[in-house]
Amino acid sequence: MASRAATMVALLLAAVAATCARAQLDEKFYSESCPSVEDVVRREMVRALSLAPSLAGPLLRMHFHDCFVRGCDGSVLLDSANKTAEKDAQPNQTLRGFGFVERVKAAVEKACPDTVSCADVLALIARDAVWLSKGPFWTVPLGRRDGSVSISNETDALPPPTSNFTVLTQLFAAVNLDAKDLVVLSAGHTIGTSHCFSFFDRLYNFTGMENPSDIDPTLEPQYMMRLKSKCASLNDNTTLVEMDPGSFKTFDTDYFKLVSKRRGLFHSDGALLTDPFTRAYVQRHATGAFKEEFFADFAASMIKMGNANPLTGSQGEIRKKCSVVNH
Repeated sequence: MASRAATMVALLLAAVAATCARAQLDEKFYSESCPSVEDVVRREMVRALSLAPSLAGPLLRMHFHDCFVRGCDGSVLLDSANKTAEKDAQPNQTLRGFGFVERVKAAVEKACPDTVSCADVLALIARDAVWLSKGPFWTVPLGRRDGSVSISNETDALPPPTSNFTVLTQLFAAVNLDAKDLVVLSAGHTIGTSHCFSFFDRLYNFTGMENPSDIDPTLEPQYMMRLKSKCASLNDNTTLVEMDPGSFKTFDTDYFKLVSKRRGLFHSDGALLTDPFTRAYVQRHATGAFKEEFFADFAASMIKMGNANPLTGSQGEIRKKCSVVNH
């Protein structure tokens, strides 16, 4: 009984500690120590997206990939001499924008040395990537600290584009996100592009046969043929395809229209139609009549994701450069 009671106390203390860590994130965290941080980040974002608007999607994705592994601690940004960091793992091989994040961090360091974490910089970059793509704006809770550990094998926590609904819900639940967060955050695919190899299984190798007739039967046939015309070979590692054809630089509800017509690019997109709740959400927002509602939902889910196991207080560090630890 004593050991059982001790276990219960330990679990309660862990829950309280987790709640306190989340509570320490504060929208006004830098109001005195670095009041210009959001202006500095936005200035760099406006400059970058005016030159390369297609960068918005990758920057949003980078924050997502950071938060699903070890929480939002900037670990996805770390380099490793022996190529064993998160950024070296297969799911992160197509991430881009690392150099830009370093540039933003350098500008923030110039304004406020040793004050703002890379994890917070990345959270602000992701918010501005959405907002500058005509999406919603939200106030980002801040105060994250940077982690010093980055392990490639831990990227197994990232939801693969080949996932079915069961796998997706399990991986989202691991970071305290539910089915609504899943369908809402999946709509981040409304901006950006993807390489052919991320969805080849749907076109040529759905059951492992690796031939032109081995297709995903849930993919709308005309859309499938269009994808095959762009991704003609299983060896294509370079071709990029718009995730939301026609408006891939604009954050809107068109993603839901595509998914409702079985034209979601990834198997994980199509999986949203296999569950009653997420299917109903897709169909509601496919009408385009509830944009403000979706925008509010997206902002709420991004804040919730950004609260995933942050390092706060005296935990972690404030990195001078995002790619290397301070010691």
